[in-house]
Amino acid sequence: MYEVTLENFRCFREKQTARLAPVTLLVGENSTGKTSFLALIRALQDVAYRFRTPDFKEAPYDLGSFDEIAHHRGGRAGRAETFGAGFSAKSERKKDPANRFEFTFGKSGTAPVPVSRRFSRGKTWIDETFAPGGDYSVRVGTSRGSWEMRVPDGLRGSFISEMDLIFPYFSLRAMLTDDQVDGIEPREDSPPLEQRDIESIRRLAESGIHLGRHRPFASAPVRSKPRRTYDPAKTTPDPEGDYIPMYLAEVFSGDKGTWTGLKERLEDFGKSAGLFDEISIKRLGRKGSEPFQVQVRKYGGSRRTGLPRNLIDVGYGVSQVLPVITEMLRPDARTMFLLQQPEVHLHPSAQAALGSLFCQVAAEGRQLVVETHSDHLMDRVRMDVRDRKTNLTPDDVSILYFERDGLDVRIHSIRIDELGNIVDAPETYRRFFMEETARDLGF
Repeated sequence: MYEVTLENFRCFREKQTARLAPVTLLVGENSTGKTSFLALIRALQDVAYRFRTPDFKEAPYDLGSFDEIAHHRGGRAGRAETFGAGFSAKSERKKDPANRFEFTFGKSGTAPVPVSRRFSRGKTWIDETFAPGGDYSVRVGTSRGSWEMRVPDGLRGSFISEMDLIFPYFSLRAMLTDDQVDGIEPREDSPPLEQRDIESIRRLAESGIHLGRHRPFASAPVRSKPRRTYDPAKTTPDPEGDYIPMYLAEVFSGDKGTWTGLKERLEDFGKSAGLFDEISIKRLGRKGSEPFQVQVRKYGGSRRTGLPRNLIDVGYGVSQVLPVITEMLRPDARTMFLLQQPEVHLHPSAQAALGSLFCQVAAEGRQLVVETHSDHLMDRVRMDVRDRKTNLTPDDVSILYFERDGLDVRIHSIRIDELGNIVDAPETYRRFFMEETARDLGF
């Protein structure tokens, strides 16, 4: 995903586009829509890739009902009747044009639901419109024109079900055959459908079926509290990371090779952040079903001295960052991470180390969108790109600055140059940091 568009969504009234990159940092004052933006990314992936109506109340985000999500214009204008959003994503094959998804959400009861969806690649597109009362239409287009598909009567009675969302991809693939195009009629003086149009639309429809993705990992701003002793349980992911100790114990007991690799990467970060030098699992019995503890150890100088200490007996920052770094470093890690304030409870040096870790993970082909209030984390990302610590380039970093303007918020897409300097920043962004620097210097 390399850009997101939105309109009439929460505090974002006007239509605007935000640039995403392998590392995207969301910055700005409190209550300027950064968390809502993260929630929107996950919702868009759900409706585009998993063919499901997104749940805007799912943890760790709870945006409320449609009336809390659609932008309120104030005065006589009232609340918007719909809100729109979309995104562009690179195709599986580099030579192909980007995939583009666009959605309009309306109201069904109190919940926001998709009322239209467009999936396009280059000049080929599939357009669907859902409407309360059962009306449903599908239109398709290529560089030569556009056509409308007649929907069988038996499918007109349903409204926004899981099959509604996936239906056109299967139906188009079935209908677009050499001898079965009668159900598709030209629109707006378009020419009759030809084989080249059929092939182009069919390829797009088939790619829509196979665009499956893992859901992004979405972390809560505050993670679970450490416990002195853990009882083995199912490792069902949750935003607070309550499952992480169980996951570590499961890997420790089940796959020594995987544990060795994960342990090494966790300890590399622990050392660079000054948090711990060693992490271990202590079994309190001989069986994997018996309780266990998570322990960390800080060496005394260059020698391996110092006793292992229970996770609950060390600084709170360790347990708060452990779920985030474990999710990113596990061998089966997801491809996208939506992180809220991962630096919470960390010392500035550890915040900076987290910035380096983000660059390393992004350089491995994953994407991170991070809401942060840490200058230390941001500065480390800029410096690591400048110093070429990884293969990330300046274009691989995007800073999104959320600026409040009355009841609205504008998103500014800010870049960095080869020297790590901020470019394309609005005056309000520069003014804040310059005033703080001048104050620090006594001017």
